[in-house]
Amino acid sequence: MKVPSWLPLLLGFFIAVTAFSTDMYLPAFPAIETSLGAPAGSAQLTLATWFAGLAVGQITQGTLADRYGRRAPLMAGFALYPASCIGCALAPNIFWLSTFRAISAIGASAGAVIPRAIVRDLADGHAAAHMQARLMLVMAAAPILAPSVGGILLTYWSWRAIFWVFTAYGLISFALVIWKLPETLPEQDRLRLGVYELLARYLHILRERSFLTHAMMGGFGMFCLFAHISSSSPVFIRGYGYTPQQFGFVFGACAIGLIACGQISPRLLARFGAHGVVRIGSTSLVLATLTLVIISFARLDSPLTLIPPLIWAVASLGFISPNAAVGALSRHAAHAGAASALMGTMMFTLGALSGLLGSLFTDGTPRGMTALMFAAAIGVAVADRLRPAT
Repeated sequence: MKVPSWLPLLLGFFIAVTAFSTDMYLPAFPAIETSLGAPAGSAQLTLATWFAGLAVGQITQGTLADRYGRRAPLMAGFALYPASCIGCALAPNIFWLSTFRAISAIGASAGAVIPRAIVRDLADGHAAAHMQARLMLVMAAAPILAPSVGGILLTYWSWRAIFWVFTAYGLISFALVIWKLPETLPEQDRLRLGVYELLARYLHILRERSFLTHAMMGGFGMFCLFAHISSSSPVFIRGYGYTPQQFGFVFGACAIGLIACGQISPRLLARFGAHGVVRIGSTSLVLATLTLVIISFARLDSPLTLIPPLIWAVASLGFISPNAAVGALSRHAAHAGAASALMGTMMFTLGALSGLLGSLFTDGTPRGMTALMFAAAIGVAVADRLRPAT
């Protein structure tokens, strides 16, 4: 079928739901804890359960989309997401907020997984790459804008307003799937694999060393990123006294660095190759996070000393994550969907662990955040050294 010019923008709107839902409420962590009478660090548990829900969603949504087509699972996801966001907006305590966040993540996963499958249905090679690039233009704006939007909402309303915005986003997405999205997977092309067949496929992928080492690089990179995401709000708002809007600018600067290095990375491939670019990224990440640890534990931290190496560390991930994903999937063209889902599950499982540990180590200083980021950087470097030479 001919691809309408508006379709990549629509798919980008669907994909961005996870980034907006992750980043927009970060400035609200202190307000959530105060409002619900919860101890410091408790709000980070809601982020950990969100990542856990994304891990579950990653492994299930691709299978559902291959079996039932693209529209039906996407409609189901965008029905579940706003319904659970209403639960978040009305939550009486941290337990129920965390529970509804996990449920909403499972629904939002449909928006993260299925649009990429639709691109595979419609295009291949350069055409697919062009469509993916247009999707990323929409998605890239989310981590830059979301914390600032969340900060603006907090200026005039309570933290619960953010979840009503998420509810509206989900309802609009649900309506757009019904109104505009075509079905791109014909009935005859749908897969009906049994549970044992799926497990055998996953075990086969996990036994392949190249997949495992590249997936671990991507997973530890995600652990590092989510340590920053889950802990930076308490550090800057509680520790340094930043307003939610000021925190949004810091978070946006880190996101710009990540996106910039992600755009530079393809230009370096011709000269250094994928392995060389990942090596540059892993080395840079270790040096940046080591700098953060030294600053934090030597009690030299302040916004002026912490922000530059923090941007450096997050930006370094732009050299690692895209190339790790390509390396993990390169030998699994026959079942790229399963390999992609498995890698996504591993990454978000480590992200959930990062969020949980971040909540335990929150003490109003950047020590917990920087220590977790440095540990993740070591994990990336070790996996980089263990990957096959070819």
